[in-house]
Amino acid sequence: MTMMRRWEMEGIGRDKLALRERDVPVPGPGEVLVKVGAVSLNHRDKMVIETGRGLPLAFPFTPASDLAGTVVQLGEEVRRFSLGDRVISCFTPEWIDGSRPGNARSPAYRTLGGFFAGVLAEYVTLPQDWLVAAPASLSDAYASTLPCAGVTAWFALVERGHVRAGETVLILGTGGVALFGLAIAKLHGAEVIVSTTPDKFERVRALGADIVVDKRSEDWIATIHALTLDRGVHHVLETVGGAHLGRSIEVAAVGAKIHQIGALAGFDIASPVMPLLMKNVSIHGIATGHRRALEDLVRALDRTSAKPVVDSRFALSDLSLALDQLDEGPFGKVVIEMARQEGSGDDR
Repeated sequence: MTMMRRWEMEGIGRDKLALRERDVPVPGPGEVLVKVGAVSLNHRDKMVIETGRGLPLAFPFTPASDLAGTVVQLGEEVRRFSLGDRVISCFTPEWIDGSRPGNARSPAYRTLGGFFAGVLAEYVTLPQDWLVAAPASLSDAYASTLPCAGVTAWFALVERGHVRAGETVLILGTGGVALFGLAIAKLHGAEVIVSTTPDKFERVRALGADIVVDKRSEDWIATIHALTLDRGVHHVLETVGGAHLGRSIEVAAVGAKIHQIGALAGFDIASPVMPLLMKNVSIHGIATGHRRALEDLVRALDRTSAKPVVDSRFALSDLSLALDQLDEGPFGKVVIEMARQEGSGDDR
């Protein structure tokens, strides 16, 4: 095959997206050609498309960061993979292990589908170091959900939080990161409280939530205090942001860890300072994770029966419908499958 389809942006906004035919790229030294099986979408991708997020996008720009696929061609000097290997991408590809790149003046944000061109195409070439082996236990649709949402939850709770059996974890919402957090906390023997709307109570209970509370209730904080006998929770997967940080600190136990991930309520977080100080709460800023953490997550999934939650699947040509589904607040991840026929998006 010499031609492929690829989504490209000529500017900022959904109306600037076009699905075009391009030559299949040829891998250079140290690169591999990946036949993409599936791409999962993040709210970050929608924001990049609609606002640019102030990133230095080089047009035409291909969005999205999270792929699963198969290596079909090797460039010279490739040693990490062989033909036929299944792989997934790394969201922050230059971050291999240890501390995140960057410094006090210029924190690094060199990500796929943001700084680097993204992966919404039938074929992509990527440096071998920007990929890890896909979990053998998961199809491409499920494996594609790991590079951003999966590793973010893992990095927060395991790498930074060291979650352990007997602790209580509060999960806010039912998006991709939230449901990964639920699964990862349960894998480590923690008790999980999920704050969501009543229509989703049974679905999160089926995934292992021990306690569910109505996030729209005026007294949800008092409810958690009562349920924990005033001890509070040891971890909060804080995906809301804004002034909600203050509410998360209210339910936090003494010595708790708050993993600040999302900014759905705004990028300027706020909280009264006294409970933060008196409870000795640690706030961890989490912006995905490194390659080694992604490899750890893959191993954990292959050794257990844990499976990501996919809300819906769409064909490559149905990107607009997939973005609309993100607007609806999906239960889990929204996935583009290359083999799926146009107009066949579903919730399985």
